[in-house]
Amino acid sequence: MAHDTTDLPNGPEDPLTDLLRRGARDLIKQAVEAELQTFMETYAEDRLPDGRRAVVRNGYQPERRVQTGIGDVPVQVPKTRDRSGGGRHFTSRLLPPYLRRARSVEELLPWLYLKGVSSGDFQEALSALLGEQAQGLSASTLGRLKQQWLTEHADWRERDLSAHRYSYWWADGIHFNLRGDDDERACVLVIIGVLPDGTKEFVALDDGMRESEQSWYELLVRLRDHQGLANGPKLAIGDGALGFWKALAQVYPNTHRQRCWVHKTANVLNKLPKRSQPKAKSALQAIWMAETRADAEKAFDAFLTAYDDKYPKATETLRKDRETLLTFYDFPAAHWQSIRTTNPIESTFATVRLRTAKTRGCVTRNTVLSLTFKLGQSAQKRWRRLRGYEWLDKLERG
Repeated sequence: MAHDTTDLPNGPEDPLTDLLRRGARDLIKQAVEAELQTFMETYAEDRLPDGRRAVVRNGYQPERRVQTGIGDVPVQVPKTRDRSGGGRHFTSRLLPPYLRRARSVEELLPWLYLKGVSSGDFQEALSALLGEQAQGLSASTLGRLKQQWLTEHADWRERDLSAHRYSYWWADGIHFNLRGDDDERACVLVIIGVLPDGTKEFVALDDGMRESEQSWYELLVRLRDHQGLANGPKLAIGDGALGFWKALAQVYPNTHRQRCWVHKTANVLNKLPKRSQPKAKSALQAIWMAETRADAEKAFDAFLTAYDDKYPKATETLRKDRETLLTFYDFPAAHWQSIRTTNPIESTFATVRLRTAKTRGCVTRNTVLSLTFKLGQSAQKRWRRLRGYEWLDKLERG
């Protein structure tokens, strides 16, 4: 019997390839449907006044093709609709909107593991997606690879940084759900830096506690005293809640500070009623989008005047960090878009920051650290140089 290949690109080279492609498509579909089921269960009790469910399925996204080791595989992601107008919608973490090409084995293993595919399912998943490249990649092989990644990370955090000079740092703590016996506050401490030629790279990826000044202090001291990074960056960008700032003042006191506007905006809006948030968000945006510092100061004062009487907690949240929210105006305008927020970290870890419910049963602190390191190293290869990097030389010369 002839195989129907109308939904597969270019036609298969042989029946086995046809079968593998179909198996990959079915595997992907099952995984995404499992993601959707988890999403729907989260909002199962949310109802409209007439008793109907607020969040419902709503067909599928347009079909797209993902390139794999055995050719293109067609995929289709389900859609949902929030009938309450709350804006809740399903986004697959296994198939994010931008994914068009399956990762190499080096990237695919940690990526699948962090997404919730158990070790025992790796052989089937990788065989379907990568063909011959997957031979020998059993659960025991994965265990050996994870140990190898831990060793690579240990070597990497000992590297010599004495010849390095960073203009900017972005710092944050990336949280993951862990196995029940591990501390739920544990996270990966991340620093991304910009070199004088505009190249971005990871400065640190370390285990720690997000709110812990001590964890950040130990990391920064290691960078300075053990790895030879004598001078800190000109500017560091991060969330206001981090213990990072107190540690930075002790280790690199000459580094200027910039509070992340994305985090600050969220903090301010959380202290306002929902009906007031859209207008307030626009008013906050008018501050950090202002063309000059003088204009930003005026917009800052306008926000405080507009909301101080009715919502003093919101304005105090903004007011107390006024100086560090506007630091970026002291730096080249070509860099403002990049140094107002911690977006380089957020965008890099967006698809691995939080896992499905499977996480708690199979991920430990060491696993998270090793896999995050491998994913980070892979992501770093695709980073673009800082926009306006030509100004970095002038910045270094003051």
